[in-house]
Amino acid sequence: MHIEPGIVDAAKIGLSYATAAAAGAVALYHVGQSLREKGALSLGLRSLCATAGVFTFFEIMPHFSAGVSEVHFILGSTLFLILGAGPAAIGLVLGLMLQSFFFAPADLPQLGMNLTTLLVPLFAMQAIARKVIAPGTAYIDLDYKQVLALSAVYQGGVVAWVAFWVIYGQGVAMSTMAGIGAFGLAYASVLLIEPLVDVAVLAIAKTLRAERSVLVTPKLYAA
Repeated sequence: MHIEPGIVDAAKIGLSYATAAAAGAVALYHVGQSLREKGALSLGLRSLCATAGVFTFFEIMPHFSAGVSEVHFILGSTLFLILGAGPAAIGLVLGLMLQSFFFAPADLPQLGMNLTTLLVPLFAMQAIARKVIAPGTAYIDLDYKQVLALSAVYQGGVVAWVAFWVIYGQGVAMSTMAGIGAFGLAYASVLLIEPLVDVAVLAIAKTLRAERSVLVTPKLYAA
């Protein structure tokens, strides 16, 4: 999902700063909610877990180029369901920054675009969760269809934002649209795998019954 250097030139890149700032403001809201739910220690530890996970997903797990960008197993829905929206947002921001600063400095000019691409779908998924998850349902009791819906919202949002940045930077052309199509098709493989990971992780959490753990969101065990 990384926006490649040169896709959006310097004359247009200012928009990415605005979208990243807006996404950051929403992230702070969710961070504040997480802080009120379980306190600073839990927020810090969950954020650390999310950051380590995101860095691993981006830098260590398999990824490949497809069309206009790269395909990564971000596991955004997994982070959300286990850790909560606030820590997941912190992890996405810090994990991406660690990768960009220390391993892919060529991505730094695109940091605002990449942050927007990761964060906005997270918040959309959190909003959809309120609609597809019945009141009183803990995350450990979700079925495959519900998890698939959440994952589809997140991955679809990532693809949509990548498409937006490419069209914004390069305009509408047959080659551009073909590259976006190839990227979106490749992301279908992620959509097949990530819900299975979510279901497996939720099953493990259900077995552990770690309601009092500072490492998980309270919604994992209690609505």
